[in-house]
Amino acid sequence: MAARKHIVYFEIMGIVEEFKRIIAEQGDIEMTQLAYDMPDDALQAQFDTAVGYQIRGNRTALPEAFSGHRDFIARCPNLLAISTSGAGYEVINVDDCTEAGVAVVNQAGTNAEGVAEHALAQMMCLSRQMAQSDKAMRRDRNWVRRDFAGHNISGKTVGIMGMGAIGQTLTKFCKAFGMRILTSHPRLTAEEAARRGAELVPFDELLAESDFVAVAMPRNAETEGMFDARAFALMKPTAFFVTVGRGGIHVDDDLVDALEKGVIAGAGVDVWLVEPPALDHPLLRFDNVLATPHNAGMTWENWLKMAQGSATQWVQILNGERPPRLVNPEVWPHYAERFEAIMGHPVQEGHAA
Repeated sequence: MAARKHIVYFEIMGIVEEFKRIIAEQGDIEMTQLAYDMPDDALQAQFDTAVGYQIRGNRTALPEAFSGHRDFIARCPNLLAISTSGAGYEVINVDDCTEAGVAVVNQAGTNAEGVAEHALAQMMCLSRQMAQSDKAMRRDRNWVRRDFAGHNISGKTVGIMGMGAIGQTLTKFCKAFGMRILTSHPRLTAEEAARRGAELVPFDELLAESDFVAVAMPRNAETEGMFDARAFALMKPTAFFVTVGRGGIHVDDDLVDALEKGVIAGAGVDVWLVEPPALDHPLLRFDNVLATPHNAGMTWENWLKMAQGSATQWVQILNGERPPRLVNPEVWPHYAERFEAIMGHPVQEGHAA
């Protein structure tokens, strides 16, 4: 007998009511909210029938036991897909999913405008010393306005690492200020970079020429620790480092050292290895560090888009369509076989490639 369309979840990021509304409109999709403290036999009863698993992508928001790894997948014999609420998917072991024939999907691009706006705001605030002047205004009057003179961002050079939806949106915003846009990627061609609005250069050249270095990449084996002491040393002493990617792409201790020694002018940090960071985190003691709690994408507009994107993609998946934001496309042949065996009908024509 074919499995029913059953999705399980612990938490859904975004506007939950909108997510549920779209799912409910289908009439044949069942959703079950689980609790972390449910008895194991009750959880297992749900895992036995689940074909879908909706999770938050932030690794600090999900207990390890319920992350998308080999051991968890083994508990879910009918699992076809795991979906994260946002762009991040570091809580999922993509290789384990691919091996098991489980599709991994995210909501990349649904929050691009909000995150890109946040990165641009960080750049502007750092360049104009807004955080420093705000603190001084509240603290005392032992300063003059000239102490907080800043720089225009217009006409400056920004190096954007990560030319996905967020990076391309940030490129569009920066071009409105007449900025030169650089990017670097080992597998991106100059033609494709130009199509996305950027000039492709070697990584070291990007670091040396940029007035702002903005990170909008996921953390993976290739990007982890990319911004270390060597990278910061190649930047201009007047340059700012801004990250809305993921904690761990930059090395905290090396960034602290670069700030202490004046190797770079300041930093905007929205992502951390531990979130929120401890109150005594060394980066929080610098006036020229603009710190935010991984909330670049947290706007009501973004939440609405994320909920709509998540729910609509589940409808597509459970109808046998190839999802538009498939993280592991190489899974498709194995997935298609499992889909037919579990759901009782093949994936849709035109979606098997």
